Amino acid sequence: MPCSHRRSSLRVPSLLALALVSLSTHAQYKAKDTEWPTYAADLAGTRYRPLDQIHAGNFKQLEVAWRFKTDSLGNRPEFKLEGTPLMVNGVVYATAGSRRAVVALDAATGELMWVHGEREGERGAAAPRQLSGRGLAYWSDGKEERVLYVTPGYRLVALNAKNGVPVPTFGKGGIVDLKLEMDQTIMPDLTTGEIGLQSAPVVAKDTVIIGAAFREGMTIKSKTNNKGYVRGFDVRTGKRLWIFHTIPKKGEHGYDTWLNGSAEYTGNNGVWTQMTVDEQLGLAYLPVESPTSDYYGGHRPGDNLYGESLVCVDLKTGQRKWHYQLVHHPIWDMDISSAPILADITVDGKNIKAVAQPSKQGFLYVFDRVTGKPVWPIIEKPVEKGDVPGEWYAPTQPFPSKPPIYSRNGVGKDDLIDFTPALKEKALAIASKYKLGPVYTPPVVSKVEGPLATLTLGTASGGTNWPGASYDPETHTIYAFACNACLTPIGLVKPPKEMSELDYFAGTAGQEIRLRSGPGEGAGADAPLPSRRPAAPAAPAAGGGGGALNVDGLPLIKPPYSTISAINLDRGEIVWQIAHGETPDFIRNHPALKGLTIPRTGQSGFNVGTLVTKTLVIAGDGAVTSPPGRARGAMLRAYDKATGKEVGAVYLPAPQTGSPMTYMLNGKQYIIVAVSGGAYSGEYIAFTLPAAEERSPSGAAGGGAQR
Repeated sequence: MPCSHRRSSLRVPSLLALALVSLSTHAQYKAKDTEWPTYAADLAGTRYRPLDQIHAGNFKQLEVAWRFKTDSLGNRPEFKLEGTPLMVNGVVYATAGSRRAVVALDAATGELMWVHGEREGERGAAAPRQLSGRGLAYWSDGKEERVLYVTPGYRLVALNAKNGVPVPTFGKGGIVDLKLEMDQTIMPDLTTGEIGLQSAPVVAKDTVIIGAAFREGMTIKSKTNNKGYVRGFDVRTGKRLWIFHTIPKKGEHGYDTWLNGSAEYTGNNGVWTQMTVDEQLGLAYLPVESPTSDYYGGHRPGDNLYGESLVCVDLKTGQRKWHYQLVHHPIWDMDISSAPILADITVDGKNIKAVAQPSKQGFLYVFDRVTGKPVWPIIEKPVEKGDVPGEWYAPTQPFPSKPPIYSRNGVGKDDLIDFTPALKEKALAIASKYKLGPVYTPPVVSKVEGPLATLTLGTASGGTNWPGASYDPETHTIYAFACNACLTPIGLVKPPKEMSELDYFAGTAGQEIRLRSGPGEGAGADAPLPSRRPAAPAAPAAGGGGGALNVDGLPLIKPPYSTISAINLDRGEIVWQIAHGETPDFIRNHPALKGLTIPRTGQSGFNVGTLVTKTLVIAGDGAVTSPPGRARGAMLRAYDKATGKEVGAVYLPAPQTGSPMTYMLNGKQYIIVAVSGGAYSGEYIAFTLPAAEERSPSGAAGGGAQR
C-alpha cells in the first residue's frame, strides 16, 4: 500500500558545518557521564549523573540559559509535552510538537540545527498515542551516528544525527513500518489499526527494541483488540531480529493461563513504557501492561500471562529467560508503567545484580536480574473475591515483604480528609456511597442505591507512573515520586449499544454514558479524531483519574498528596519520605481551614519524574489534578539526597510534564526540563548557573565528578 506520509526536514547550514566538525572528531563513541545519551541517562534506567557544579548552595541561583518553544512543530500548539531530551557531543536531540518532530539543538545556546518531521495524514490522525511523545534514541559505532524515534502512526525512523536526513539503508528510505511483521493482522487495517507508541525506542548494542501502546483500556469498544508484542530490530538495516509474544500463542509458555481460548482474541498487553537492558549480561527487561480491558476480565478467565508481568528476555533472540507476574488476572489498571531499574546491591553481605520495579501500587518489587528470584520474599496472600457477573477472580495476589510500601494503595476511612471534624463527617458521608477496602479490593457493578463504585488508590493514576524513579549507584538508593492521593473510583455498568461486545464498562449508574474526545487524546496529528473515552459524569465521578471527588472543594483524600521517597536497596528500607511541593493556595486559603496551621501537603499532581545528581534529587511540581483544569506556574525543586530537605527552587512558567535531565558542556552544568499544561504550550527550558556561580564554595571547579 502506498505511504500516506509526507516528509519535511530543515537544516541550518552554518550551524550544521560546526556540528559536522565537532561530531566528526569523536571516533569510537563511548558515552560519557557528562552526557545524557539515552532516555533515562543510561540503559539501567537510573536517571543519574555524578555532576555537582549545581548543588545545594547555588541551586536557587539557576537562571535560564535558553528555551525552545514547540508551537510551530505541528498543526497546533502542544499542551502535553512529555519529552526528555538527549545530549551527545554538544547536541541536544528531542521530540516536540503535535506531529512529533525531531529537533537537534546546540546544547550551549539552544539554537536550532535541524528539524525532521513526518506528515502521516489519516494514519497519524487515527493514531492512539499522538503528540510529541517522550523521546528518542541515539546510536553510534564510532563512525556513523543515528537518532531513532517512533512516529505517532507507528513507524520507526532512523535519521543521520549530523543532519536529520533519513538513513537510506535502514528499512525503506529510513523507515520501518511497525504495523508489518507483527505475527498478527492489524485490525481493522494498516491506516486506522489501533496500535502505536509514545515512548522512546531502546537501543542496546546493535538492537533496537520497540514496544506497543493502545488507547487507554477504559476506552475500548470490544473485548477483541490488537496485541502488543515486543520486537527487536537491527539498528543498521531495520530488519526484524525477534519478536516476543506478550500474549502467548498456542504451544508457548503461559498459553494455559488464558482459559477458554481467550488468548486468541484478547489484545493489548503491550509494553508502552520504557524498557531497560543489561548489555553485559545480554538481557532486556520488559514491563508489560494490562490486557483488554482494564477493569473487566470476565471474557479472559485465568491469570493472563504476561499481563502486568516483568519479563526478562535475551537481547539477541527475544527468548524468555524468566518472568514474574506482579498482578494476577489484572482488573485494576495496575499497568507496569515505568522502566525497571538495574542496580548492583549488597544484601546481608551478598552482592546481587538486581532489578527493581516501581509500581502504581507503591510496592517496589526487587529481583535478582539474572535468575528472577525475589531478593526478599514476595508472599501470595488471599484477596477478596468480587461479585461482578461473569468475572473471574484470582484467589491470591503477591505482596513484597520488603521494602515497605511507599505510597497509599487502598482506601479506608483513615485515608479521608480530617483537617476538621466537620470535614471528616462530610467525607464519611460521601464515602458511604462507595465500596472501600485495601489494595486489590475488586470493582463493583455500579448501583444507584450504592455502591456507586469501588474507591481505589494505587491504580490508574496512583503511585509511580510512566516517568519512573531514579537511582543513585553510589549509595544504592532509589528515589521514587508517587501520587499519594490520586483517587480512581471503579464502577462498572452495562455498556451502550455501540459497545455491545463488552459485558461491562467503566461508568456510573444513573448517569449517561456517551462518547466524546478525552483529555489529551482527541485531536490527531493532522485532523480531529473522536476518542473512545466516556464523558466525565457529574460529581461524584467514577471510572476515571485522580482528584474528582472532593469535600467543599478540598480533596476527599487527606495529604500528603504526593511524595518523594528514598529507598535503600541494600537494606530494603525507606530512608526518608517527604511531601513534594508546597501546600496549594486553594487549600491554604480555604475558608473551612481559616485559623488552622496546615503542614506541607505536597501537591496533587502526578506523572512527575526525578533526577539524581552527586548531591541532589531534582523534580518539578506536576500538573494539578484538583481543582480540575487550574493552570498555574510551578517550581523546579532540589532536595538534599541524603536527608530529603528542600535546599532550593526556581520558577517554572508551567508544571513539569517531562522528566528533567542534566549534562556538562564547556565547564557548565545544565538542567533541561519540559513544561506545559493549562493554556501554556510545550517548552523545553535549559537552566545553568551565572558565570560567577560556576565554581564551588571551596574554589574548586564544579563538576568534579567528570570521570
